[in-house]
Amino acid sequence: MKIGIISERKIPADRRVVFSPTKLKQLQQRYPEAQIKVETSSIRVFPDKDYQKLGFEVTKDLSDCDVLLGVKEVPISALIPNKKYFFFSHTIKKQSYNRELLQSILEKNIELFDHETITDSNGNRLIGFGRYAGIVGAYNGFRAFGLREKTFQLKKVEDLQDYKSVIKELKKVKLPNLKIVLSGNGKVAHGAREILEHLNLKEVNVKDYLVNDFKEAVFCQIDVLDYNKRKDGKNLDRYDFYNNPDEYESDFMRFAKVSDVFMAGHFYGDGAPSLFTKEDAKQTEFKINLVADISCDIEGPIASTLRPSTIAEPFYGYDPQTEKEVKFNDSKAITVMAVDNLPCELPHDASEGFGEMFLEKVIPAFFNEDEDGILERARMTFQGKLTPRFKYLQDYIEGKE
Repeated sequence: MKIGIISERKIPADRRVVFSPTKLKQLQQRYPEAQIKVETSSIRVFPDKDYQKLGFEVTKDLSDCDVLLGVKEVPISALIPNKKYFFFSHTIKKQSYNRELLQSILEKNIELFDHETITDSNGNRLIGFGRYAGIVGAYNGFRAFGLREKTFQLKKVEDLQDYKSVIKELKKVKLPNLKIVLSGNGKVAHGAREILEHLNLKEVNVKDYLVNDFKEAVFCQIDVLDYNKRKDGKNLDRYDFYNNPDEYESDFMRFAKVSDVFMAGHFYGDGAPSLFTKEDAKQTEFKINLVADISCDIEGPIASTLRPSTIAEPFYGYDPQTEKEVKFNDSKAITVMAVDNLPCELPHDASEGFGEMFLEKVIPAFFNEDEDGILERARMTFQGKLTPRFKYLQDYIEGKE
């Protein structure tokens, strides 16, 4: 099997890679029968010479490779027909801006394995950059707070060398007795939690958080049944929520009434209630004035997230009364951080972590005849058609929705 590590071509540039040189070397040592090439890149966080030093061929031509591994969408013009590709295609939610990409993949007889679709038999995702999105998103939230309040200034993550440098920079943070609510219980939320723990913030349970005031900054991590409730008042489990989201309504307002900062690290599924609406944000009892929307679902569950922000300009303000965007430090604004490519700011660590997961969870399937069905579940296209699991995308491809 010939494996190619492709150069990232999406604009703005993404410096991440599926395998760092050291992780790629581990792959080679574990599976010596694999033939590996690396496409030359001037933007990758690991320069070509780092791969060459470990004995890998760096080339402009990957046309003889069977499997091509990348991070972000491959431009249509760069797709090589009749290959197996692994990358984040951003098509599984019927994103209109990538319809032509999926159409071209089918036309070129490409087998697409989207990183988001790589799961175990229970549907749990096996790989991703979620932890690093949470780390950078939470850090950016505190950076926004310091700038807005003019109390401390943190460097941009992209200007720091690695995660260790991020933690060192956090020593600058000085907080009043804020109440911070963090939603979610997956990799994103746990990444954000790491930052809260590095700041030595006290964690309190939901009951205490809702009724008590504190003389120090505290945080509360909440899951789906903390901020959603059944419309009929029954108390059921989270699986009922996952299976019947339309029978639930938001119960987030009880947190919005007592919180200063909201860090959104949850997964938002189709049909689930919004956490807070534009009308909720207009209420005088709505207290949140800073939202670090790490999940960043546009036109989704968080009314203040009008658009994704950028690494260059990560913050903007949302005026609840006018429902318009204003400056992030406007006195009437909810400050919003909604960068949608957060792991790009920490490319070295994010790439190392992703490669470790890919090596442990996915690569074995290449050599054991996919005995656990990992590749079969993840394969979106085959012989110019959608596979059965992804037939729901047919109308999307045809432009009918």
